[in-house]
Amino acid sequence: FERFYRTDSSRTRESGGSGLGLSIVAALVAAHNGTVDVRSTPGAGATFRVELPRAAD
Repeated sequence: FERFYRTDSSRTRESGGSGLGLSIVAALVAAHNGTVDVRSTPGAGATFRVELPRAAD
């Protein structure tokens, strides 16, 4: 999850994000010993899965 990465080069900061969202998610999930998985199908979109360990009681 590369910082500032955008798949659509026509997107600008005014019309779409800064490209930091997934990088931030990956860092937060890693800090909590979790994982982020992405499955992408061209033309159909992507599914992101975040898994975090359960908190100890």
